[in-house]
Amino acid sequence: MVHDEEQVTPLNITYPAAFVVNGLDNTIAVIKLNENQLAETIKLQDAVAPHHISISPDKTTLAVAITSTDLSGGHGGMDESDKSFKVVILDAVTGLVEQTLLLPSMPHNAAFNAAGNELWIGQQNKNSGTVLVFDTSDWSIKSVITVGKDPSEVTFATDGTLAFVANTGDASVSVIDPSSKTVLKTLQVGKDPVGAWPATDGNMYVDNESAQTVSIINVASTTVTETLELGFKPGYVAYQENSRELWVSNATDGKVVAYQRGTASWIKKAEVATGADAHAIAFSSDKSLAYITNQGANTVTVLDATTYAKVKELAIGRMPNGIVIKP
Repeated sequence: MVHDEEQVTPLNITYPAAFVVNGLDNTIAVIKLNENQLAETIKLQDAVAPHHISISPDKTTLAVAITSTDLSGGHGGMDESDKSFKVVILDAVTGLVEQTLLLPSMPHNAAFNAAGNELWIGQQNKNSGTVLVFDTSDWSIKSVITVGKDPSEVTFATDGTLAFVANTGDASVSVIDPSSKTVLKTLQVGKDPVGAWPATDGNMYVDNESAQTVSIINVASTTVTETLELGFKPGYVAYQENSRELWVSNATDGKVVAYQRGTASWIKKAEVATGADAHAIAFSSDKSLAYITNQGANTVTVLDATTYAKVKELAIGRMPNGIVIKP
């Protein structure tokens, strides 16, 4: 269903908040973090299947990828006929749309660079995909970077020195110099990689859907150093820096699994049921709480990130997927 209406009344989201994209409702749910309650719902106009969401480094601006495609079953081989693709830019306090970037191909996400003066958007293509780099001062295209087949997520290392593009169609990750906009390396990973997710331990963690693995890329050496065998289809990977744990959503069984690196291998620390089709994971600023979107259950699960105990279950809208935290 497409919502004809758009958010026209300014909100006042001056409090710490989680923004959650509802893929079937075409809305963004706003969770007030100090109460863990749904506070607002932002409507998106003419938006079909919004997916992931990002926030600028200064926490003032949101970017939402509009895919026009249900990606809950997997990210590979999408049909792009008769679809409307765009990225919507919103003010993170008022919730109002500031800009709409119309695109030729599907965006899975839109990622701000470390300075916040560029927005990087992957463009799916079965032969060779591209990344469009927009100047956030006037939203003009600065660069077009050729990457691999069917790129999904574009991400940056935590220090912003490298960009990573998961090429779902050819089981690879493109490593890009953000300054020169050149591809430095193309690394082979597992089948159907979706995103290379940044971590403060100096690694990027790649969730490979069909391979049911996580490929670990060391940022300093730009090499794949290890592969974590999961035994389930990963939905998302997030690093909990306080406990040095790797949290992986189990999309098949509706769980979140926490791993910790032992002396010789990865050790499973916990496995917690959250909800059907568990997807994105985000931690609060102090890493005390984890927020997991459950696409099939239409909920967000709030977990204690130390004890793994369930704190709250929030019904926020249909098919919640992407989530981002504003401190």
